[in-house]
Amino acid sequence: MFQHKVAVVTGGVQGIGKCIAEEFQKNGAAVCIIDKQDNEYFTGDIADKAVLQRFAEKVIADYGRVDYLINNAMPLMKGIHECSYEEFTYALQVGVAAPFYLTKLFMPYFASGAAIVNISSSRDRMSQAETESYTAAKGGIAALTHALAVSLAGKVRVNSISPGWIDTVYTVHDGADAAQHPAGRVGNPMDIANMVLYLCSNKAGFITGENICIDGGMTRQMIYHNDCGWTLQEP
Repeated sequence: MFQHKVAVVTGGVQGIGKCIAEEFQKNGAAVCIIDKQDNEYFTGDIADKAVLQRFAEKVIADYGRVDYLINNAMPLMKGIHECSYEEFTYALQVGVAAPFYLTKLFMPYFASGAAIVNISSSRDRMSQAETESYTAAKGGIAALTHALAVSLAGKVRVNSISPGWIDTVYTVHDGADAAQHPAGRVGNPMDIANMVLYLCSNKAGFITGENICIDGGMTRQMIYHNDCGWTLQEP
């Protein structure tokens, strides 16, 4: 399906990013990974502007174009009590600034029919305590998605995916962990990779500026005190 296409995946060494990269490869695409962890293509920290420039130069030198850009690298998660200014800024560099700048660097080289998929999170609409750096970055990339979709109209389709609980080692959860999801199970990386490939395909040619939440329905289920066996313990 993606023969002779070029896919760029940030944070592609493990977890969801690795699954996405592998699925592109299985479907015939050349995959260019950038990750802080060692890998065969490019190792570097996407919070560093110079690293992004060198990475983009390598991709264009090797392939001359980009068909798909998947902004997946995970920002730092720390909360209001422990997160320093520098750490918060770093999270935004990884989660928002890097996807923006990579898009800017690749703009002259996006092929006809190109697509960008940004990996946000269901935390772009709901939160746990002490997650401010990660949540802010994910909210930022969700908003960046529709801004880019308008700016790149007619040239590149831009969408985002908001995963919920995704077990990256494919553990099968049962009991309450599964039951709390209306879908009846915890998610796995293939749930996200399948949507990424769909959004990059011609089948999604009329979809742009959209955010798709893949969370087994958790953000749609309202839970009240004494509902579903849950009782609020007040501090």
